[in-house]
Amino acid sequence: MSERPFRFGVGLTGVGSRSAWLAKVRHAADLGYDVLQIPDHLGMTAPFPALVAAAEVAGRMRLGTFVLNAALYRPWVLARDVADTWRLTDGRLELGLGTGYMEHEFAAAGLPFGSGAERLARLADTLREVRQRLAGEPDRPAPPVMLAGAGRRLLELAGREADIVGFSMQAAVVPGVAPERALADRIAAVRAAAGDRFADLELNMIVGAAGRTPAEADLTIARAATGMRDEDLLGLPSVLCGSAPEIADRLRRYRAEFGISYYGVLEPHMTAFAQVIPLLR
Repeated sequence: MSERPFRFGVGLTGVGSRSAWLAKVRHAADLGYDVLQIPDHLGMTAPFPALVAAAEVAGRMRLGTFVLNAALYRPWVLARDVADTWRLTDGRLELGLGTGYMEHEFAAAGLPFGSGAERLARLADTLREVRQRLAGEPDRPAPPVMLAGAGRRLLELAGREADIVGFSMQAAVVPGVAPERALADRIAAVRAAAGDRFADLELNMIVGAAGRTPAEADLTIARAATGMRDEDLLGLPSVLCGSAPEIADRLRRYRAEFGISYYGVLEPHMTAFAQVIPLLR
């Protein structure tokens, strides 16, 4: 079976003015990214209006949520927003969903945080109901669905239900287990849950840092996400330090060994990582 072509997403935040936002989107498109991704956190960019505005200048880029906190949305409201965003972006929407993991955001929204199992059940119910409602639309909007996170049960759900499976930085963080081994174990769990449909899944990994040296890579985001020491962060698959050809070789190996072909980069690293993109086309 031939390998999937690489795809590259970039997570942008901070709309600011309309002109500033569109300039930022154009810059990402010029750098060669395939997908514009908007995270979903209270106090940050509202995903759907930002994606609709971006569609005007995004060129060939697809437009995705990375990822919506399913707890913040009633399914029928979410289905409405997904359907119209799909239409207004000419079918370029990719719907990314997750359980939500920041307890203070649930408190701010007046929602119970609940256990991991409860949040996962809410995600599964939301996805099922959204799909049912979209199937009832006259034009049947059908954006590809990404489910993303780190926990085994969430990734098993993704294996059963998603089109794209996203592995967060924390997916490779298991005490006493080498990071690449931990990531391989998570992928094995997805494979087991997916069964015959595994070959049709696209595997995604978020890049926590990228640059020639640790200082240039800026480990701030990876450090905050994992709580790990800098010397340990350098062993994570999602922390990419080295020259552009070295990073490209590493991602080719990850595709060959793990099947990961879709990489999402955060805005602070998008210019540094863009040097890798033409080497992998």
